[in-house]
Amino acid sequence: MKIQRYSTIHCALVLFPVLLIASFAAAEDKKDSSKDACSNPNPASLCNAGNTCGSASTPCMVNVKRTANSSSATPSIPGAKGNDLFCVKAGTTVTWQSTSKGTGFLIDPGASSPFDPPGAIMGGSQKPVSVVAKTPGCVNYNLSATAQGGIYGKSKAAQATLIVIGGQ
Repeated sequence: MKIQRYSTIHCALVLFPVLLIASFAAAEDKKDSSKDACSNPNPASLCNAGNTCGSASTPCMVNVKRTANSSSATPSIPGAKGNDLFCVKAGTTVTWQSTSKGTGFLIDPGASSPFDPPGAIMGGSQKPVSVVAKTPGCVNYNLSATAQGGIYGKSKAAQATLIVIGGQ
């Protein structure tokens, strides 16, 4: 009986780390799936009513904030989570803002910015910035939010994905 109990405990000690590693691997795969959207041959096929923000007549509001460990951008889509993949139709005005008091942000869509005007988007809680999605395609953008009073603008950058769908 004593031998059986040790073998059960031993088995549990061996299985626990294996299950833990498997769950982290599954979570990592899910986490990276939106980052791989731009390598999809047809990124627009990932867009649906549940992840499309705004329209040509309704702006898409994106809340940028500083989180405990990073920065986060959340579009005004019911149930949306920070830094999740989201889509907008070409012609949609995208307003980047921060509802967190005393927060500044920088959005960098890179050299192939789909927005007009192109280039980096700098704003904050006192300065929302509106741009128009013009060029259809997939963009992995970098974002960084800094809380007022942070040490030399201390913030941690994050990356998220936006798909601009052609047509209006």
